[in-house]
Amino acid sequence: MSAQPDHAPVTPYAPAPGAPAEILAQLRADPRAAQWVPAFEREWSAALEDSRRTFSLGGLYEVLQDWQGRLAHAPAVDAFVASGYDDSEAIGMAELRGRRRRR
Repeated sequence: MSAQPDHAPVTPYAPAPGAPAEILAQLRADPRAAQWVPAFEREWSAALEDSRRTFSLGGLYEVLQDWQGRLAHAPAVDAFVASGYDDSEAIGMAELRGRRRRR
C-alpha cells in the first residue's frame, strides 16, 4: 500500500507575482479608469490588510480574479449597452432573491 492519494489534488489558483501591477496598468488604460482604479486600489488594500491579519492569500487571489473578470467582460458589457437593448422589463436581482425567499 502507498500513502500517496489515488487522485491528483486540485491546484489552487495562484496568479503571477506581477499580476496586480498588470491589472492596474490595464485599468489605467481603460476609459473607466477614473472609477475603476480607485475601486481596485481600495479592494486591494483591504485584501492586503486582511491577508496580513489572517496569513491567508485567498482574499488577494479573489480580488485579482474579480478584476481580471471585469476587464475580460468589459467589451461585452460595452457592446450590450451600445446596442440599445431595452431591458426595462428585466427583474432586479434583489427582487428575484426576495421572491425565492417567500416561497
